Amino acid sequence: MSTARNQLVTVFGGSGFVGRHLVRALAKRGYRVRVAVRRPDLAKFLQPIGNVGQIHAVQANLRYPQSIAQAISGADAVVNLVGILSQAGQQTFDRVQAEGAAAVARATAAAGLTRLVQMSAIGADANSESEYARSKAAGEQAALDAVPDAIVVRPSIVFGPEDSFFNRFASLARIAPVMPLIGGGETRFQPVFVGDVAEAMARAVDGTARPGTIYELGGLEVKSFRELIEYVLQVTERRRALVPLPFGVARLQAGVLEAVKYASFGLLPEEFLLTRDQVTLLGQDNVVSQAAVDDGRTLAGLGIQPEIIEAIVPSYLTRYRKTGQFDNRRLA
Repeated sequence: MSTARNQLVTVFGGSGFVGRHLVRALAKRGYRVRVAVRRPDLAKFLQPIGNVGQIHAVQANLRYPQSIAQAISGADAVVNLVGILSQAGQQTFDRVQAEGAAAVARATAAAGLTRLVQMSAIGADANSESEYARSKAAGEQAALDAVPDAIVVRPSIVFGPEDSFFNRFASLARIAPVMPLIGGGETRFQPVFVGDVAEAMARAVDGTARPGTIYELGGLEVKSFRELIEYVLQVTERRRALVPLPFGVARLQAGVLEAVKYASFGLLPEEFLLTRDQVTLLGQDNVVSQAAVDDGRTLAGLGIQPEIIEAIVPSYLTRYRKTGQFDNRRLA
């Protein structure tokens, strides 16, 4: 895309799950990409995605405004992907997803830029009981306050080879005799492919999206938590009992697991980790709102046809089968 040539995009958190796909989408368009991360040495794997010198990693920490300003210096657009799923030490929801987003937005405004894309999540709500959801909402508001033309993207759960949803439960099914269904497994999700999320953000950088708008990104299908767990078991060819777990019991269990994680200095396997905040989040459906659909603030509104779960997920869950990738059987 000729308009992208010689333009520089700074991507905070560009070495993460969504980030690597966004960097690829931007590089294909011809943008130069500056990947701003805490450990640049761990982001070198991104360089082969683009041409020589097209992708460069720099050090930045959202707690230090000077490092943010340096990462943005000379850029034409900024994308902030930095986020966490659980809190640990100084990495709290407020510090990372609210204060961190605000710091990036202020630095973007100070640099005189109007192109800012802020990654959020469906369920972001300033009045939510969930700390995660409140911090995401605060980050959105901070971005729009500092840069009124900023574009916010709220995906549902994101799937892809490195995801933390399908991989987590497939791994859990290998070692656990039962699969817990929190709240009975009735919470609804609208899983969206990471490549589609990256393409949506790349189009926002291009200028295709409406300035000052919050987009909600979901896939073609809405499925319950139970249906998604059943699908994981089907693909990985595991038979496990599905045990409904009332929200009250789940919160008690999550409290115990949080204490175990703390006492074990974080050695509790990720598959077993469940936080009380995650239980709270599971009390609300995670789907694109009708208002967003009606207003065209969706993937369809950006001209993107979403990939379906069945076309992507089996390609990376086969390794969780008993014979792993060496299983020569194919799903019908």
